[in-house]
Amino acid sequence: MTEIEDIKWLREETGAGVMEAKRALQDAGGDRQKARKLMEQRGAATAAKRSGKIASQGVVEPYIHAGGQIGVLVELNSETDFVARTPEFQELAHEVALQIAATNPKYRSVDDIPSDEVTEMKDRFQREALTEGKPERIAGNIAEGKFKKYAEQVALLEQPYVRDDSKTIKQLMSDLSAKTGENIVLKRYARFQVGT
Repeated sequence: MTEIEDIKWLREETGAGVMEAKRALQDAGGDRQKARKLMEQRGAATAAKRSGKIASQGVVEPYIHAGGQIGVLVELNSETDFVARTPEFQELAHEVALQIAATNPKYRSVDDIPSDEVTEMKDRFQREALTEGKPERIAGNIAEGKFKKYAEQVALLEQPYVRDDSKTIKQLMSDLSAKTGENIVLKRYARFQVGT
């Protein structure tokens, strides 16, 4: 492969500029996969730096489930309309809408769970562990673990992705954020179901 073909391939894979791709290839000694990993790491670092930036561009993704019984609207934002128009961003918005249709999460993130509900659930899980005869300090750890599982069920960003449960929705968004170098935010969503 020529250097030009390698640069073109890396740009297609990462969405990076020519000089950025060329630098990554040079830093990786011409190895495409190493260069791609470098680009992802650099993108993640850039996205972390930009996390305070306002993500005011984006899309509203509609999804109507087969049979017309469930509908979802998702607002997914990025910093620029350039990123919001990319096929990867559009696909992420669609996948988040599918996730919401399938799992019906109560909250956007674990931070959105009301503090009284957090306290109530942790207390309940601790009482259950104590009832099972677990020592108090272990019961606290068990309660934390059970609450984490509970949050994975009710908080969208913590949920395992329905198509690949090795990743969460938050990780899918972070992956795209690292690739684009922009802050990506799930602003809000609404799920509708006939008869509820």
